[in-house]
Amino acid sequence: MSHRIFGIARAAGLGALLLGLLGVTGPAAAQSGFTKTRYPIVLAEGLGGIDFFQVAEALRAGGATVFLTTVDPGNSSTVRGQELLDQIEDVLAMTGASKVNLIGHSQGGLDARYILGTKPQVLASVTTVGTPHQGTPVADVALGLQLVSPLFVNEITLALANLITEFTSGGQRAGNTEAALVQLSSAGSAAYNRRFPAGLPTRRCGAGPASANGVALYSWGGASVATNAADISDGLLALTSLSFLGADNDGLVGRCSNHFGTVLKDDFRMNHLDEINQLNGLVGRDDPVAQYRAQANRLLNQGL
Repeated sequence: MSHRIFGIARAAGLGALLLGLLGVTGPAAAQSGFTKTRYPIVLAEGLGGIDFFQVAEALRAGGATVFLTTVDPGNSSTVRGQELLDQIEDVLAMTGASKVNLIGHSQGGLDARYILGTKPQVLASVTTVGTPHQGTPVADVALGLQLVSPLFVNEITLALANLITEFTSGGQRAGNTEAALVQLSSAGSAAYNRRFPAGLPTRRCGAGPASANGVALYSWGGASVATNAADISDGLLALTSLSFLGADNDGLVGRCSNHFGTVLKDDFRMNHLDEINQLNGLVGRDDPVAQYRAQANRLLNQGL
């Protein structure tokens, strides 16, 4: 097993990986077929490598073949995007599929756009979830503080990453903090968008094209912060949300910034971690797992 394949197996669990390859996910999955897309679904994690909690399991239960990927938890999307592409090519080699349906949360959506711009032929669709396509003021503020005290910013970032890791099923420590912050900043995102413009809106808060380079494009995201009184991460996101000066956001990403391709909905009652069913399923009234299932069914109905 190659290092890249091992990364996928470690994230998904080797048993789940083999079952996914065989299309075996239990009697209910075989009967339902609600999420049984033509092409495998690949889930791409955001900054910090925080896990999609129970999302892959729910998709497999409806018949989908699903892979979780692992990339550098903190780096630029050119670095992370190439690592993601390497793993997608492993998935294609293992399954015999010609393409994948790629779903990326947060920075994972930016990583997906790297592949859309460099090797679109491996993609049937790209769906971004809570992705800061236009950057986030949270990164701008952090970079401003870093000019004053880089040690302070690095320590705070590490502390937040460790706290999230403690309460999630698959989180990792942040890696190259500065490269990640530059990527997610307004200036860094503008530069990235000039290099990889496919799928972006041409006007503020508009929708992007429904497809690019033969790849179907979608996005959705949340616009709430405090959604569950039992979720301690809501307090952290309430703090970071102050960077938006009252504009709609999910705690880390602005409502308009999550627009890409066909905008399915940009204001779910979810915060940034709710979008991946974290922390450990402590979310609000809008069910994120149901949205992943609905998107898989949408792709299925389009022959993807």
